[in-house]
Amino acid sequence: MVNEFLLIVALLVSFGATIVFYKLFGKSGLFAWIGISAVFANIEVTVLVHAFGMDQTLGNTLFASSFLCTDILSEIYGKKDASKGVKVGIITTLLFILFSFMWTHYIPAEGDWAMPSVKSLFSNTPRILSASLLGYILSEALDVWLYHKWWELTEKKTGSHNKMLWFRNNFSTLISQFVNIVVFNFVAFLGVFKFNELISITAACYLIYVITSLLDTPFIYLAKKIKVSE
Repeated sequence: MVNEFLLIVALLVSFGATIVFYKLFGKSGLFAWIGISAVFANIEVTVLVHAFGMDQTLGNTLFASSFLCTDILSEIYGKKDASKGVKVGIITTLLFILFSFMWTHYIPAEGDWAMPSVKSLFSNTPRILSASLLGYILSEALDVWLYHKWWELTEKKTGSHNKMLWFRNNFSTLISQFVNIVVFNFVAFLGVFKFNELISITAACYLIYVITSLLDTPFIYLAKKIKVSE
């Protein structure tokens, strides 16, 4: 149960950090957390673990928190700032790809002990991070677009600009996360895992995304309640 416990803690820390960064630094804090979570998630996603009866890659909770950030930006500050948050994640990931590529090509000193581990961890990073970047670009752009489309629909249905936040939050994220996990897994791991294993891992990861997406709803309501003046 160690993996399960750690995943639950990671989820709470990721969503909690999103709110703390927002409370302390406003929307700039959300931009900062998007960048931080992008780096951490792209390191974690190289690890495959078994938890809740399924094999799954790590990084799910951190990626989920970046979607929470863009949904908060959409809800409180609008589509323009949410799109800016997506750009922060893209640029951060591109820089991480560049630096991680360079790390593996340095010639280590005679007394170095870290380079073998660095090369072992990051030798496959360009493919994995490229897959992550592609999935991120497509899914986050879709998330922002869907959020505001659902918003138009709920406003017409209820006559209120504020009602049904839970609907636009969950259904934008659930659809965009599906795109994210399918694009990432098949670009990053096709040929690495057998096809049936890849389908199983993708289904497991998406199930985790469904759970994390539903659990982020109280946090977006909390962010709206503590709305930080800019």
